[in-house]
Amino acid sequence: MRSDCGRHAVSVYLKLLLAGVFLNGLFQIDACAAEHYPQRPIRLLIGYPPGGAVDATGRMLAQKLGDAMGQQVIVDNRAGGGSVIASELVARAAPDGYTLLFANGQHAINPGLLKKLPYDTLKDFSAVSIVTTSQFVIVVHPSLAVKNIRELIALAKAKPATIAYGSGGVGSPTHLSVELLENMAGIELVHVPYKGAGPVLTDLIGGQIQLACITTLPAQPHIRSGRLRALATTGSSRLAAEPDIPTVAESGVPGYESTTWSVLLAPAATPSAIVARLQDETSRAIKSPKTAALLATQGAEPVGGSSADATRFVQAEVARWTTLIQRINVQSN
Repeated sequence: MRSDCGRHAVSVYLKLLLAGVFLNGLFQIDACAAEHYPQRPIRLLIGYPPGGAVDATGRMLAQKLGDAMGQQVIVDNRAGGGSVIASELVARAAPDGYTLLFANGQHAINPGLLKKLPYDTLKDFSAVSIVTTSQFVIVVHPSLAVKNIRELIALAKAKPATIAYGSGGVGSPTHLSVELLENMAGIELVHVPYKGAGPVLTDLIGGQIQLACITTLPAQPHIRSGRLRALATTGSSRLAAEPDIPTVAESGVPGYESTTWSVLLAPAATPSAIVARLQDETSRAIKSPKTAALLATQGAEPVGGSSADATRFVQAEVARWTTLIQRINVQSN
C-alpha cells in the first residue's frame, strides 16, 4: 500500500513539474514575442471607407502607434457588411500582433442584429483597449414645433407615427439610439434608413425628415447657424464642447444613455505580452494633451485602460444592444 502511494506521489510530482516547465516555457515565449515586437509593419483594418469619423480616428491612432513602436501601422479599409468583412479578416488572422481591428459600436450591435456571423464577437478577439467614446446629439428641423425632449415626447404621443427620423441604416448606432428613446419614452416615430450619415444630414436640413440622432461634429455648424435645433445629447453627462445642450436623461428620460465608441482588437490567442504592449502604447498615445485636444474637436474623449476593461466593456455592450434588438424585433436588411 505504501509503495503504491509512494509511486502515485512521485507520478503526481513529475506531472506537476512537467506542467510547470511547460507553463514557464509559454511565459518565456510570450515575453520573447513582446520583447522583439514589432519587427515588421502592422496592418490595422477599419470596416468603413476612408473619410468618415471612424476612419479619421483609426488613422490618427495608426500614426501614433507607428511613431511609438518604430514600425509603420498601415491602415487597410475593408468597408462592407456593417464592418463584418474587416472583423472576419482579423478573426481569422494569425494571432501575432501584426493584424489588428479598429472597431466601433457596430461591432457590438452585429451579434444581435445579424442571424449568423462568420466569427464569434466575444471569443474570436482579444480586446486591447478602449480608444474613445463619443455621444450623439438629437437634432430637429426648425419647422418641428419642439424645443426639448419633453416637448418631443408630448408631440409624439399626441400624434404617433408622424415624426420621421433618419439614420445611417437599419441596426446602425444612430438607429438604435432613437429606438432606445422610443422604447424608454413610450413613443412611436417613423424610421427612414439611409446609406450613411451624410444623406441624413442633407435631408434633415432640407426638411424631408424632421429628426435625426447624429454625431456632434457634423451637426455643430448647422446648430450654430440655426438650420438645425439641438434637443439633447445622448451621453450620461453633458458634452464639454456643447455644455448648454442638456442630456436626454436630464430631459425627461432618466437612465437613457447611448454612446458610440472605438476599440482596438487583436485576434484571439494573441500573446498577452503583445496585447499589453499595444495597450500601453494606445493609452499613452490617446491621452497625450495634443491628441486629447484633437479628439475633443471631433466630439470624442480618450479612454484607454486595460485589456480587461475593454473586454468587460464590449461584453456589456453586446448584451445591452442584443437585449434591445430582441425586445423591439429589429430586422436587418
